[in-house]
Amino acid sequence: MIASSNVAQPACASVHRNALVSAHVAAILFGLTGILGALIQADSSIITFARAAFAVLALGAFAQLQGRPVFRGLDGRRLAVLVASGVFLTSHWISFFIAVKVGGVAVATLGFASFPAFIALIDRLVFRERIAFGEALLVAMVTFGLVLVVPSFDFANQGTKGLLWGLASGFSFAVLAVINRRYIKGLDSMQVAFWQNLTVSLLVAPFVVNSLGQHVLSTLDWIYLAVLGVLCTGLSQYLFVRSLKVLDARSAGLIIALEPVYAIACAWALFSEEPSLRMLLGAAIIIFATVISARGKKAVEASTH
Repeated sequence: MIASSNVAQPACASVHRNALVSAHVAAILFGLTGILGALIQADSSIITFARAAFAVLALGAFAQLQGRPVFRGLDGRRLAVLVASGVFLTSHWISFFIAVKVGGVAVATLGFASFPAFIALIDRLVFRERIAFGEALLVAMVTFGLVLVVPSFDFANQGTKGLLWGLASGFSFAVLAVINRRYIKGLDSMQVAFWQNLTVSLLVAPFVVNSLGQHVLSTLDWIYLAVLGVLCTGLSQYLFVRSLKVLDARSAGLIIALEPVYAIACAWALFSEEPSLRMLLGAAIIIFATVISARGKKAVEASTH
């Protein structure tokens, strides 16, 4: 029994470590999303549709190569849950890209990073879960970090409008994360990402017809859209959904909250969106909270196996 326990602990630690790596890689790819959204000369509906369509093609092709059918294990209930999650994913993307266009990359991604707090609220208000003091403190730190980056409390300010759209994006993503964690079980991560992106593309397609007539996309725009769909969407979603099989939604959410850090750095380098001292302090608080969360969760996992 002792030997078996000793073997199980390293194996469990390895699984948890892999989940953390997946979540952090997803955070980096998510961080590039705002950058590409700013570079692409199109409205939010076109970007959302193309992103989802490229992701569907990439995920479908890879699933076939790996012999992982996207229809395996589906029934009416699971399909309905996947469609529902796709609706919230659509809301998340549309509001996020509007936030990028209105308030800039840094403000949009920092608003989106509010979703760990929304996850905690959903767990508490909807599922009546008790939140541990440590988790509540970490969420409070992330929230305080976001308060520091509010450009102005004037709702006529473009930065404030962008932040509000970012908060809407964060709420939609929080609901999506909770659905993925609680209701999508027994399905392959790639399969989940495929059906969610297919739902997005079908929902947005009717609105794209008119928009395409008003926008002429350049070759570079199409390249950016392909990168956005294949890497920043298909791969990042797959990694995030896979990490949720091991991590709880709040822990994974706090890791993904690192996205603004990568986005701010890239926006500073590419668009000269120099962050203020308050914004840098807020980003530092978010980084600290996510690192402490990851280390604390690892210790808990190791001690329970």
